[in-house]
Amino acid sequence: MKIVIVDYGMGNVQSIFNAFHQFNNIEVSLSDKRDDILSADGIVLPGVGAFKKAMEELTERNLIEILREYSNLKKPFLGICLGMQLLFDSSEEFGYAQGLGLLEGKVERFPSDINDKLPHVSWNGVYARNIDWNDSILENISNGDDFYFVHSYVCVPKDKSIVLSTTEYGGIEFCSSIKHGNIYACQFHPEKSAASGIKVIENFINTTRIINEAKKTN
Repeated sequence: MKIVIVDYGMGNVQSIFNAFHQFNNIEVSLSDKRDDILSADGIVLPGVGAFKKAMEELTERNLIEILREYSNLKKPFLGICLGMQLLFDSSEEFGYAQGLGLLEGKVERFPSDINDKLPHVSWNGVYARNIDWNDSILENISNGDDFYFVHSYVCVPKDKSIVLSTTEYGGIEFCSSIKHGNIYACQFHPEKSAASGIKVIENFINTTRIINEAKKTN
């Protein structure tokens, strides 16, 4: 089974690669090549930095249509931190920028009346919202478990039913993970979140394996 981490020059690909690489019976690689991405059983879109710059890097590498094409294959797709934000229609970070448009909604800065400093850099709890955590990236995670966050902008899905978990910071509740069809995403960094984070990665691998095996039998 093959997992491809999309390498587009934005952030922490090596730490995510290392987190996936510890699991047996999977082939994990970093790539920005169309054939590698479309042939993968599951892909991961990571990212650290600014939304607009990330979209410019994806455009330069001709990755936008490739990622949309991959999503249409209905194979597992995991967005992490900035990679989660890029899945949405647009962001207001450093001016308006269009996103991948795989999920309806936008990315906004934390409200100005937040009761804490920005960026949100801390361990924080994730809490169940609209979706049962069974058969998701949060399966066997306890409600309220802590994960590591680094961000100043938050995702605002148009369809609230895709919100898998929420988190509270400075008196503001925000979407911290989503599940929508083949797409999973988390605002936190699982690769920096100790045992709970590794469990999230294991859950994504297991989901990918189950879907891959089901396709082989059909």
